[in-house]
Amino acid sequence: MDILGDEWSLLILRDVFDGLRRFGELQKNLGVARNILSGRLRNLVAHGILETVAASDGSAFHEYALTPKGKDLFQVIVALRQWGEHHCFQPDEPRSRLVDTEHGRPVRPLELRAEDGRPLACSDAVVKKVSEQKPRRKR
Repeated sequence: MDILGDEWSLLILRDVFDGLRRFGELQKNLGVARNILSGRLRNLVAHGILETVAASDGSAFHEYALTPKGKDLFQVIVALRQWGEHHCFQPDEPRSRLVDTEHGRPVRPLELRAEDGRPLACSDAVVKKVSEQKPRRKR
């Protein structure tokens, strides 16, 4: 949460997953002050979630792209998007919807499942500390 815990970072990532890449595009879409956007982008780059790359159109600008670490946040962003679609809109209110690129159909709601495939609710799981085992010395 130290890396992603503020609303702007999550909104930036949502927009990058949605295809926005340039500082100006992000600022216009989010309506965020330039200094706040700049700071959040620096933080996401410093933590290896985004990287700066040469502009895809060959111009002197640079763009922001997801790193493999950033792409691993896809399910997190999808879960938040689906929660918002479910809880933050009236039934007849226009909204965006995540669809798969192959068939153009809506993406099924994410489900958390146990190792054996059972669906899990929040009451079905607990957090336990993982104890680190020290490597044994060979004799």
